[in-house]
Amino acid sequence: MAVKIKRIYEQVSDDDGLRVLVDRIWPRGVSKEQAALDEWFKEIGPSDDLRKWFNHEDDKFEQFTKEYRQELQTGKQKASYDQLKELQKQHSDMTLLFGAKNESCNQAVVLQEMLEVK
Repeated sequence: MAVKIKRIYEQVSDDDGLRVLVDRIWPRGVSKEQAALDEWFKEIGPSDDLRKWFNHEDDKFEQFTKEYRQELQTGKQKASYDQLKELQKQHSDMTLLFGAKNESCNQAVVLQEMLEVK
């Protein structure tokens, strides 16, 4: 089961499979129609404190990853993460969508890594 990630600003593709937004905040300038979402997991995003501290700075990504993984496993995000894992079992293809400009250092990257580990 493939888990892909891409910016929500990119074109919708036939091979996206299930399209899941994993941002706590709705991305600017994107209408619901343009987003073509199947699911929005608002509560799976990093806590406000962690998100603001991280600020998508590359040098903070390693620490962000550790703290975000902890939130996903024991924090308020755990229920949403467990739901996402169940959805993954039901769909052969899934794309996690995010709004961040930084495509290599964001919460979708962390989620993708965690979902691909069995």
